[in-house]
Amino acid sequence: MNSTETSNTQTAVNNTLVYDIRHNRYINLTSRCTLRCQFCPKHNGSKQVGQYDLTLSKTIKAADIIPLLGDVSQFNEYVFCGYGEPTLNLDTLIEVAKTLKSRGASIRLNTDGLGNLFHRRNILPELAPYIDAMSISLNADNAAAYELHCRPKLTNTYTAVREFITLAPQFISQVSVSAINGLEGVDIAKCQQIALDAGCQFTQRELDVVG
Repeated sequence: MNSTETSNTQTAVNNTLVYDIRHNRYINLTSRCTLRCQFCPKHNGSKQVGQYDLTLSKTIKAADIIPLLGDVSQFNEYVFCGYGEPTLNLDTLIEVAKTLKSRGASIRLNTDGLGNLFHRRNILPELAPYIDAMSISLNADNAAAYELHCRPKLTNTYTAVREFITLAPQFISQVSVSAINGLEGVDIAKCQQIALDAGCQFTQRELDVVG
Protein backbone atom coordinates (compact mmCIF):
# COMPACT_ATOMS: atom_id res chain seq x y z
CA MET A 1 0.00 0.00 0.00
CA ASN A 2 1.53 3.34 -0.99
CA SER A 3 1.49 6.51 1.10
CA THR A 4 -1.50 7.95 -0.77
CA GLU A 5 -3.55 4.80 -0.14
CA THR A 6 -2.49 4.77 3.51
CA SER A 7 -3.65 8.35 4.04
CA ASN A 8 -6.92 7.63 2.24
CA THR A 9 -7.53 4.40 4.11
CA GLN A 10 -6.88 5.84 7.56
CA THR A 11 -9.56 8.53 7.56
CA ALA A 12 -10.34 10.99 10.31
CA VAL A 13 -12.43 8.30 11.98
CA ASN A 14 -9.74 5.65 11.40
CA ASN A 15 -11.76 3.42 9.10
CA THR A 16 -9.62 0.65 7.57
CA LEU A 17 -11.30 0.13 4.23
CA VAL A 18 -8.71 -2.10 2.56
CA TYR A 19 -6.00 -4.26 4.10
CA ASP A 20 -3.38 -6.62 2.70
CA ILE A 21 -2.57 -10.17 3.78
CA ARG A 22 0.16 -11.95 1.85
CA HIS A 23 -0.61 -11.31 -1.83
CA ASN A 24 -4.31 -10.51 -1.47
CA ARG A 25 -6.06 -7.19 -0.92
CA TYR A 26 -9.08 -7.40 1.38
CA ILE A 27 -12.03 -5.02 1.22
CA ASN A 28 -13.83 -4.12 4.45
CA LEU A 29 -17.39 -3.09 3.51
CA THR A 30 -19.40 -3.15 6.70
CA SER A 31 -19.42 -3.84 10.43
CA ARG A 32 -23.00 -5.15 10.25
CA CYS A 33 -23.59 -8.88 10.35
CA THR A 34 -26.44 -11.36 10.31
CA LEU A 35 -24.66 -13.48 12.94
CA ARG A 36 -23.16 -12.93 16.40
CA CYS A 37 -20.74 -15.87 16.35
CA GLN A 38 -19.43 -16.66 19.81
CA PHE A 39 -16.01 -17.48 18.31
CA CYS A 40 -15.73 -14.20 16.35
CA PRO A 41 -12.99 -11.91 17.73
CA LYS A 42 -15.22 -8.84 17.52
CA HIS A 43 -17.52 -10.42 20.12
CA ASN A 44 -14.53 -11.20 22.30
CA GLY A 45 -12.98 -7.76 22.61
CA SER A 46 -10.97 -7.43 19.37
CA LYS A 47 -11.61 -6.09 15.89
CA GLN A 48 -8.02 -6.67 14.82
CA VAL A 49 -6.72 -8.77 11.95
CA GLY A 50 -2.95 -8.68 12.28
CA GLN A 51 -2.01 -5.00 12.54
CA TYR A 52 -5.31 -3.84 11.06
CA ASP A 53 -8.20 -2.47 13.13
CA LEU A 54 -11.36 -3.21 11.14
CA THR A 55 -13.66 -0.95 13.14
CA LEU A 56 -15.95 1.05 10.86
CA SER A 57 -17.89 4.10 12.00
CA LYS A 58 -19.80 4.97 8.84
CA THR A 59 -21.66 3.43 5.92
CA ILE A 60 -19.12 2.56 3.24
CA LYS A 61 -19.82 3.57 -0.35
CA ALA A 62 -18.11 2.49 -3.56
CA ALA A 63 -16.56 5.96 -3.87
CA ASP A 64 -14.72 5.32 -0.58
CA ILE A 65 -13.25 2.03 -1.81
CA ILE A 66 -12.48 2.49 -5.49
CA PRO A 67 -9.59 4.99 -5.01
CA LEU A 68 -7.90 2.42 -2.73
CA LEU A 69 -8.00 -0.59 -5.06
CA GLY A 70 -4.49 -0.08 -6.40
CA ASP A 71 -2.83 -1.95 -9.27
CA VAL A 72 -4.72 -5.22 -9.72
CA SER A 73 -1.63 -6.87 -11.21
CA GLN A 74 0.02 -6.66 -7.80
CA PHE A 75 -2.49 -8.95 -6.06
CA ASN A 76 -3.53 -12.56 -6.52
CA GLU A 77 -7.08 -11.81 -5.39
CA TYR A 78 -9.30 -9.09 -4.11
CA VAL A 79 -11.39 -10.45 -1.24
CA PHE A 80 -14.57 -8.97 0.18
CA CYS A 81 -14.08 -9.83 3.84
CA GLY A 82 -14.11 -8.06 7.20
CA TYR A 83 -15.77 -8.52 10.57
CA GLY A 84 -19.15 -7.81 8.96
CA GLU A 85 -21.14 -9.62 6.28
CA PRO A 86 -20.26 -8.05 2.89
CA THR A 87 -23.61 -8.86 1.26
CA LEU A 88 -25.37 -6.54 3.72
CA ASN A 89 -23.74 -3.70 1.74
CA LEU A 90 -24.74 -5.30 -1.54
CA ASP A 91 -24.91 -2.27 -3.84
CA THR A 92 -21.41 -1.16 -2.83
CA LEU A 93 -20.09 -4.71 -3.17
CA ILE A 94 -21.42 -5.04 -6.71
CA GLU A 95 -20.22 -1.61 -7.81
CA VAL A 96 -16.70 -2.21 -6.49
CA ALA A 97 -16.60 -5.74 -7.92
CA LYS A 98 -17.73 -4.43 -11.31
CA THR A 99 -14.86 -1.93 -11.29
CA LEU A 100 -12.36 -4.61 -10.29
CA LYS A 101 -13.60 -6.99 -12.97
CA SER A 102 -13.22 -4.27 -15.63
CA ARG A 103 -9.56 -4.03 -14.57
CA GLY A 104 -8.99 -7.77 -14.85
CA ALA A 105 -8.90 -8.61 -11.14
CA SER A 106 -9.68 -11.99 -9.60
CA ILE A 107 -12.41 -11.53 -6.98
CA ARG A 108 -13.48 -13.66 -4.03
CA LEU A 109 -16.39 -13.13 -1.65
CA ASN A 110 -16.31 -14.48 1.90
CA THR A 111 -19.88 -14.76 3.16
CA ASP A 112 -22.04 -16.36 5.84
CA GLY A 113 -24.44 -17.49 3.12
CA LEU A 114 -27.42 -15.59 4.48
CA GLY A 115 -27.61 -12.92 1.77
CA ASN A 116 -30.66 -14.47 0.13
CA LEU A 117 -32.49 -14.68 3.44
CA PHE A 118 -31.61 -11.09 4.36
CA HIS A 119 -32.52 -9.57 1.00
CA ARG A 120 -35.53 -11.88 0.46
CA ARG A 121 -34.40 -12.77 -3.06
CA ASN A 122 -31.73 -14.80 -4.78
CA ILE A 123 -28.75 -12.42 -5.02
CA LEU A 124 -26.47 -14.96 -6.73
CA PRO A 125 -27.42 -13.88 -10.29
CA GLU A 126 -26.41 -10.32 -9.33
CA LEU A 127 -23.04 -11.49 -8.03
CA ALA A 128 -22.28 -14.01 -10.77
CA PRO A 129 -20.92 -11.60 -13.42
CA TYR A 130 -18.23 -10.31 -11.06
CA ILE A 131 -17.39 -12.89 -8.39
CA ASP A 132 -14.90 -15.59 -9.42
CA ALA A 133 -14.81 -17.49 -6.14
CA MET A 134 -16.89 -17.68 -3.01
CA SER A 135 -16.21 -18.99 0.48
CA ILE A 136 -19.31 -19.77 2.53
CA SER A 137 -19.12 -20.25 6.30
CA LEU A 138 -21.18 -23.26 7.39
CA ASN A 139 -19.64 -23.98 10.80
CA ALA A 140 -22.14 -26.65 11.84
CA ASP A 141 -23.61 -29.88 10.55
CA ASN A 142 -26.94 -29.36 12.32
CA ALA A 143 -29.28 -26.52 13.20
CA ALA A 144 -28.87 -26.78 16.98
CA ALA A 145 -25.09 -26.40 16.83
CA TYR A 146 -25.44 -23.55 14.33
CA GLU A 147 -27.79 -21.69 16.67
CA LEU A 148 -25.46 -22.30 19.61
CA HIS A 149 -22.24 -21.12 17.99
CA CYS A 150 -23.36 -18.62 15.34
CA ARG A 151 -26.20 -16.95 17.26
CA PRO A 152 -28.14 -15.71 14.21
CA LYS A 153 -30.29 -12.60 14.29
CA LEU A 154 -32.75 -13.96 11.71
CA THR A 155 -34.96 -17.06 11.78
CA ASN A 156 -34.57 -20.23 9.69
CA THR A 157 -30.91 -19.40 9.15
CA TYR A 158 -29.50 -22.93 9.03
CA THR A 159 -31.99 -23.91 6.36
CA ALA A 160 -31.13 -20.72 4.47
CA VAL A 161 -27.36 -21.28 4.51
CA ARG A 162 -27.79 -24.89 3.39
CA GLU A 163 -29.99 -23.71 0.50
CA PHE A 164 -27.42 -21.05 -0.41
CA ILE A 165 -24.65 -23.66 -0.46
CA THR A 166 -26.72 -25.77 -2.84
CA LEU A 167 -27.47 -22.85 -5.15
CA ALA A 168 -24.07 -21.17 -5.21
CA PRO A 169 -22.24 -23.58 -7.58
CA GLN A 170 -24.95 -22.95 -10.18
CA PHE A 171 -23.80 -19.32 -10.42
CA ILE A 172 -20.18 -19.15 -9.14
CA SER A 173 -17.46 -21.30 -10.69
CA GLN A 174 -15.41 -21.85 -7.51
CA VAL A 175 -17.29 -22.34 -4.24
CA SER A 176 -15.71 -23.47 -1.00
CA VAL A 177 -17.62 -24.24 2.20
CA SER A 178 -15.77 -23.77 5.48
CA ALA A 179 -16.22 -25.03 9.03
CA ILE A 180 -14.19 -24.55 12.19
CA ASN A 181 -12.57 -27.52 13.82
CA GLY A 182 -12.96 -27.48 17.59
CA LEU A 183 -16.52 -26.25 18.06
CA GLU A 184 -18.53 -28.29 20.56
CA GLY A 185 -21.12 -30.54 18.97
CA VAL A 186 -19.90 -30.01 15.41
CA ASP A 187 -18.89 -32.98 13.27
CA ILE A 188 -16.29 -31.70 10.80
CA ALA A 189 -16.58 -34.82 8.63
CA LYS A 190 -20.31 -34.21 8.22
CA CYS A 191 -19.68 -30.56 7.34
CA GLN A 192 -17.26 -31.71 4.67
CA GLN A 193 -19.83 -34.14 3.27
CA ILE A 194 -22.45 -31.36 3.10
CA ALA A 195 -20.02 -29.32 1.01
CA LEU A 196 -19.08 -32.17 -1.30
CA ASP A 197 -22.70 -33.24 -1.80
CA ALA A 198 -23.49 -29.69 -2.98
CA GLY A 199 -20.62 -29.72 -5.47
CA CYS A 200 -18.43 -27.42 -3.40
CA GLN A 201 -14.91 -27.68 -2.09
CA PHE A 202 -14.36 -27.86 1.67
CA THR A 203 -12.02 -25.80 3.84
CA GLN A 204 -11.34 -26.78 7.45
CA ARG A 205 -10.45 -23.84 9.66
CA GLU A 206 -9.04 -24.00 13.16
CA LEU A 207 -10.58 -22.37 16.22
CA ASP A 208 -8.97 -19.04 17.24
CA VAL A 209 -6.88 -18.77 14.04
CA VAL A 210 -7.72 -15.57 12.12
CA GLY A 211 -6.43 -14.40 8.73
